[in-house]
Amino acid sequence: MTIRTVFMGTPQFAVIILESLLRSSCQILAVYTQPDKAAGRGHPIVVPPVKKLALERQIPVIQPESLTSSEVTKDLVSLQPELIVVAAFGSILPPEVLSLPKFACLNVHASLLPRHRGPSPVANTILCGDELTGVTIMLMDAGLDTGPILAQEKVGISFMDTAGSLSSKLADVGARLLLETLPKWLGGELEPHAQDESQATYSKLITSKDAEIDWHLSALHLWRMVRAYNPWPGCHTWCQGKRFRIHKAIPLGDGGNEETGKVIALAEQPGVGVVSKQGILGLCQIQLEGKRAMSVTDFVRGKKDFIGCILGQR
Repeated sequence: MTIRTVFMGTPQFAVIILESLLRSSCQILAVYTQPDKAAGRGHPIVVPPVKKLALERQIPVIQPESLTSSEVTKDLVSLQPELIVVAAFGSILPPEVLSLPKFACLNVHASLLPRHRGPSPVANTILCGDELTGVTIMLMDAGLDTGPILAQEKVGISFMDTAGSLSSKLADVGARLLLETLPKWLGGELEPHAQDESQATYSKLITSKDAEIDWHLSALHLWRMVRAYNPWPGCHTWCQGKRFRIHKAIPLGDGGNEETGKVIALAEQPGVGVVSKQGILGLCQIQLEGKRAMSVTDFVRGKKDFIGCILGQR
């Protein structure tokens, strides 16, 4: 049985989910994704990853500013979808869209709901220090990731997982779980179960400001930040007036009586660390504004005055 399906998604996570749908019995009528946006130095126009895949597969792409306009809704109705699948789309679906398809709107969410609802579940999982996460397939309702659950699968978090590496793991699991769940749902074999509201937590939309390091936080929390904001927006501080990105780091022991934010030499690897309010953040891979990313060893070799400077001062 071929199911007339509309897909909604934007980042690389959604690409993996869409690829799985293209191997299923779903007929993808159109792909909805966020508008192209200017980003980075020089503000080049960036095309959503899902759009690239859709164009490669010659699937119609629709990029509305919002789903709430009557014209957008009218166009969606004209497609006559029996199913809508959503994965990291980036917009709330209005009631008239939610009620449109015969087989409802399904969401592939990158957490074990009701934990980490909202737009940034993967980063929030790392920031909270969780050791376990997963993927949830849920029926969408008018709330923010509040709908009843069809299926879940747990995924472990490794010591050095970043948001990028963890998203990749979760996308693979989500794609497989969706393919396993869809036939059961379409065949009427699944009974959705409500989320436990008492266990609900929420993530917020991440901005570049969130990734600026405050050395008055603990080294443990800063380490989680470095991982949670990798690859985007990338944790940063300031070194002698220049933006200083930290791509990889590790939490270490006590910084003694040294000044917060001071760069110190370490007897242990990685050899260079920064004093925080509680503990030392060992620097592994860094990048000074205008330079390439490099190991801290290579950086110190070319910048002898780095040891002893105070980070965070513009």
